[in-house]
Amino acid sequence: MNETIARLMNHRSVRKYTSRPVERERLETIISAAQMASSSSNVQAYTAIAVTDPQLKDKLAGLAGDQPYIRECPVFLVWCADLSRLKAAAERHASDKPSYEGAAENFVVATVDAALASQNAAVAAESLGLGIVYIGGVRNDIAAVSEALNLPDYVYPVFGMCVGYPDPEHGAGIRPRLPLETVLHMNGYSAEQSGRGVQTYDETTVRYISDRTGGRRTAPWSKLMADKLTAPSRLHMKSFLESKGFNKE
Repeated sequence: MNETIARLMNHRSVRKYTSRPVERERLETIISAAQMASSSSNVQAYTAIAVTDPQLKDKLAGLAGDQPYIRECPVFLVWCADLSRLKAAAERHASDKPSYEGAAENFVVATVDAALASQNAAVAAESLGLGIVYIGGVRNDIAAVSEALNLPDYVYPVFGMCVGYPDPEHGAGIRPRLPLETVLHMNGYSAEQSGRGVQTYDETTVRYISDRTGGRRTAPWSKLMADKLTAPSRLHMKSFLESKGFNKE
């Protein structure tokens, strides 16, 4: 196992940070590393907004479920899928032709681009001694978050990312993942293989969460996922995305 793989295998979410600020040079290095992620047709359809202003972080924290680590982290990155630059390019060079920035395919491309870039950023940050945690809560009140960040049409916040130096007194354990054979299928999908892996993973997660909580929680992963899937969540997303110009075709 080389250094890169060892770092990836030791990833953990960090929700408690020291007061040390993230140096501008390091932030720029992290984003530069993010820019080297693969991008479909080199569209680079994403934007990262670094929020350091305490008042703005406080506002975003309130909109994202009142998670205190958004307020406490030195830098809160909001990763956005961004098709506005592509629309502007089309208007500049092909104003006499219809453009399809609102097509579902371009929405997928931009969302994937943002995810790929952000994961590069996460690995780069951890290599510099920083810690991160992803924040899907920016989609709780996505319209208000977009307004607070002055996002134009064809741009939406995919998720946030807290970045900072981890507090050594608040270390988190590494959460076990699904067995490899559950997610690695050879030459076609095997529902039976996937099912066996979930059964094994249920046993693993019961032990993990029971040990972590002193026996207060014992629900297996599949039960947690069932609870998640049967509870309505962010059903406003479809209408919001359409209002911003996405998924029109």
